Amino acid sequence: MKDYKLTEDGLYAYQYPRASVTADAVLFAECEGQMYVLLIQRGNDPYKGYWAFPGGFLNMDETVARCAERELEEETGIVLTGMQLAGVYSDVERDPRGRVITAAYTAMTTMPEATAADDAAAAKWWPLNDLPPLAFDHETILRDAKRVMNIKD
Repeated sequence: MKDYKLTEDGLYAYQYPRASVTADAVLFAECEGQMYVLLIQRGNDPYKGYWAFPGGFLNMDETVARCAERELEEETGIVLTGMQLAGVYSDVERDPRGRVITAAYTAMTTMPEATAADDAAAAKWWPLNDLPPLAFDHETILRDAKRVMNIKD
């Protein structure tokens, strides 16, 4: 038994709800003995004005790893491939827009210049010991990315 039907406009309608998928990029850099993390200021709701990791919704023709790379480039201008999976986050209430599952990818880099673009209002390297309040569940993602990258508090 199939759980979908084709609508008049050529789209599929499913009997069971489907979750959305996003990907985030968590970049770290060390400069003059201090650790930094790259954040973007959200230009749109939810959490407009809050700081978050570069990220966004998966396109139908890409992997989640490629989604993280694309979103990083779109929102900050930074091109980086080969990031490492930090974790998958699926708390039912993690996103007020609905059921969203994210895969977070992480890497250590040389602190390239970040320029806000797309839906990011700002992009900035923040010292790990002086972070602003983070959107969504990005505190949890940060904790896991630090563990994966072996970054101590």
